[in-house]
Amino acid sequence: MVWFTITFIFSTIFDIITVGRQSTLEKDLEILLLRQQIAILQRKINSPIRPNRVEKLTISILTVKLKKFTNRTSIQLKGVIRTFQPETALRWHRELVRRKWTYHRENKGGRPSITKELEKLILQLAQDNPPWGYGKIQGELIKLNFHVSQSTIRNILGRNGIQPAPVRNSMPLGYGSIGWRKLMDHYKDQILACDFFTIETIWLQTIYVLFFIELGSRQVHFAGISSSPNEIWITQQARQLIWELQENDRPGCFLIHDNDRKFSKAFDAVFESEGIHVIHTPFQAPNANAYAERWVRTVREECLDHILILSSHHLKRVLSEYSDYYNTCRPHQGINQQTPVPYAHPPIGTIHRRKILGGIINDYYRSPSLINLPSS
Repeated sequence: MVWFTITFIFSTIFDIITVGRQSTLEKDLEILLLRQQIAILQRKINSPIRPNRVEKLTISILTVKLKKFTNRTSIQLKGVIRTFQPETALRWHRELVRRKWTYHRENKGGRPSITKELEKLILQLAQDNPPWGYGKIQGELIKLNFHVSQSTIRNILGRNGIQPAPVRNSMPLGYGSIGWRKLMDHYKDQILACDFFTIETIWLQTIYVLFFIELGSRQVHFAGISSSPNEIWITQQARQLIWELQENDRPGCFLIHDNDRKFSKAFDAVFESEGIHVIHTPFQAPNANAYAERWVRTVREECLDHILILSSHHLKRVLSEYSDYYNTCRPHQGINQQTPVPYAHPPIGTIHRRKILGGIINDYYRSPSLINLPSS
């Protein structure tokens, strides 16, 4: 108690000497700061001290003014600012300055900005129609009740890396005007692809599998298997495929295959004699025959990876059953969840499960109910 009294007396004497040496302006600033803090304390006696925006603004401005006028440090300011840390009041002031310069001011001049939806529509028109210039895109937008200048269209396309129409439409033979993807979409119903893949039996015998796939419908034609495919065998498989396509009235115009030596000149001659143009893919470019490569992956993942092949007869039976399921029962994402051969299952009826390849694959279908049938 005695020590506290002595400390209080010396502190009071020190404050009197300090205040006596201050100027009038410095005293006024300190008084204002203390009054603001007292007002906050009186209002927040029974609750945490949380000053509002006006109080923060007042305290921060008075603190900055006092620090600037007296050159006091943050430690020296603690004698005046008792309710908060001086760093807190200075931080409030920095936030006010930052908000001042980041305040959004209304743009009262210049051309009004367009919406994100309209910009997306302009990009879609340019990407879907490579030959269209700025004027054509502007006309199409006017038809849709959007009024946009050609310079705005040019800026939007340039900002998104889309070249002007003469550059986009400068490829030879007009291919650049529709793009490779659209060209394939247009001709895919007339394109066949073929390829080989190999299977190792349980006795380590290598068997070659030849197949064809229609790019448009994704229908697979399992041509045959052979442990030593020679020119005579592969040419005969080509003739059988041609006969099958002619019977179903589904002639093609193009055939894609790689540069494997097994695809001999006699093999190509069979298709060329029917007016089918043979396209050889580039060397070491499997993506050029992507549909065939994808089917090989599918048949391995869904079927062959789960079965030990005993012989060529066993493999032929497995691939025949799987290709029938693939063509008639397996939905494909690439053709909007349809099957290559459109199915005609009844829309109503009991749901049944059919086991493919002994239950490796399950197929679900509906069958009509047998109740309420007329008696014979």
